[in-house]
Amino acid sequence: MNFQQLAGAAYRALTARKDGPSLYDVCDPLLLNQTGGDPHLAKFYKTALGNPALRPLLRRTGLPELRDEKRLQALREAIVRARDDAEPDWAAVGAPVAELLDTIELKHPRPKAAAAPAPAPELAEIERVIRACGTHLLRSFGNNGFIPTYAAFNLIGDADLRGREMLMALTGLNSRGYKNSTLLFNLARIFIARSPARALINPPWTGIAEPMWEPMQIRHRSAYYDAFFTEALLSFVETGLASPDETGASRRAVADMVDFCLTTSREEVRSQDGSTVSVITALAPLPHPRFSKFFAQIKQDLGFGIYVPDCDTTACAFSAATQAGSTDPILNQPLLDFYAGYQVGGGANEPLVTVPLNDHIDYDGGVVTWIDNLRGERPFGNDLDPTLNLDILEVSFRNFARWKIGETPKRLDTIHRIIGFQKRLAASGAFTNPRSHIYYLPELYCAYFGRCYAAFLALPPAAQTAVDPDGAFDFIRGKVLAYVQGELIAGEMNAFDAALALIALGHLGAEPATFAPALHCIVTHLGEGGRHGPYKAYEWNKMKTPTRILVGGPEVTSAFVLMGLSLARRAMMQGKGR
Repeated sequence: MNFQQLAGAAYRALTARKDGPSLYDVCDPLLLNQTGGDPHLAKFYKTALGNPALRPLLRRTGLPELRDEKRLQALREAIVRARDDAEPDWAAVGAPVAELLDTIELKHPRPKAAAAPAPAPELAEIERVIRACGTHLLRSFGNNGFIPTYAAFNLIGDADLRGREMLMALTGLNSRGYKNSTLLFNLARIFIARSPARALINPPWTGIAEPMWEPMQIRHRSAYYDAFFTEALLSFVETGLASPDETGASRRAVADMVDFCLTTSREEVRSQDGSTVSVITALAPLPHPRFSKFFAQIKQDLGFGIYVPDCDTTACAFSAATQAGSTDPILNQPLLDFYAGYQVGGGANEPLVTVPLNDHIDYDGGVVTWIDNLRGERPFGNDLDPTLNLDILEVSFRNFARWKIGETPKRLDTIHRIIGFQKRLAASGAFTNPRSHIYYLPELYCAYFGRCYAAFLALPPAAQTAVDPDGAFDFIRGKVLAYVQGELIAGEMNAFDAALALIALGHLGAEPATFAPALHCIVTHLGEGGRHGPYKAYEWNKMKTPTRILVGGPEVTSAFVLMGLSLARRAMMQGKGR
């Protein structure tokens, strides 16, 4: 949206005719001057929803249904129960909100068909962008002492989270603060989605990955992000395009990030057999995440005081360290033994998965996300994400010999069951459905499958046969390529979409001629990031609860563009015999 469009949307929101009680008419009497009950609910309301920035936009938005005194009273009683009951019945509390939530209409992006693709850029142009992205990452590391990533709230929420899914979250999450924020965020979503403010809070965009245009972005550091920045800088060095000074700076940055992953972010947990295992937490204790004091307090006020380790950060951190040549003894732990305790079995989607937002897929064989800390806390309940399971396979392939997977039937069985989960997902086509994914987009699943496939192909032939005797990987490869070539690059893309397409196409051995649309998109959008970097910030991953929280940043886009272009360049050079 340009300035004129933003100003128009703001004017319409500020001058809308009020038609029924507003969010503040409902909640102010209950939460603004609360003196009893759960103090967090009121604190969250004042911080996130009742703040001076949001009030003017929503104060004139009313819901005509709430002119019905019975409905209004039922909604207020639900909020009172959430506030005052020692152990609220969250299904009952959420029911009136869920009913209203199902009145809003949200859709996933459906890009228009792309124009006829321009010819692929010359190698010199591709190399210029690779250098620009590599220089951006190193400059950011030099300026900050780390490479930052950003989180931004999109208050309109996720298109997949409707009334039914909100109730799943309220009953499946474990932290009361997280339940509070989920309840109130989803109540606010209704007023936002049915308000002129919708156009201001959720403007349209080009492509699939959402641009992170919101002015309030929370800068932070995490082992999960450092793992992928490590891969990006290793890729930059491998291209041979980094100068000697940049090569040295890249290696120093990689060593620092690997240490942050394996040492700073290390946490001890209990495995299923009672032994102690070292895993990697996504958010190390303060001050390591590098929040500002302002946002550190807001994080606490919003109910995110406890953050536990997860299977994905652990897998990606181990993988990045392995690629960087780390000899840290932590890497000798055969993670598959630990992951087996978090693997869904018996063909049932319970009891490991307590927040089954994507319950249309068969979870059997998949590994869930969150790891209990030593105190047994699991504030987010648990869910199951397909892309996370690709990361588990990828790190297992990179450590196949070290972990003696081929010689250990139980470990091989764990891998076979994850592959079976992925094959069913591909056979049904469910991997293309955004609802199948908890933290990612289908296009990112495709890129991460390519990354996993490359690690699989790097195994010796005997190991490949042991891992995949039935050819599941080639089957999934065909499905992913068909989606990327037939849908993703056939539609309008932004730079992040294009980078993910190249990562998938490059790793999966597609013909270099198919790279042209993605390459053209990336080269023509160079400079769009202005003073922040070569490219804008886009959605890399997300949370669907308590609302849509996007994670990305200009540096993230540079990292993925660099990795995608490096793969494309290598394939193009091989094709030209260089």
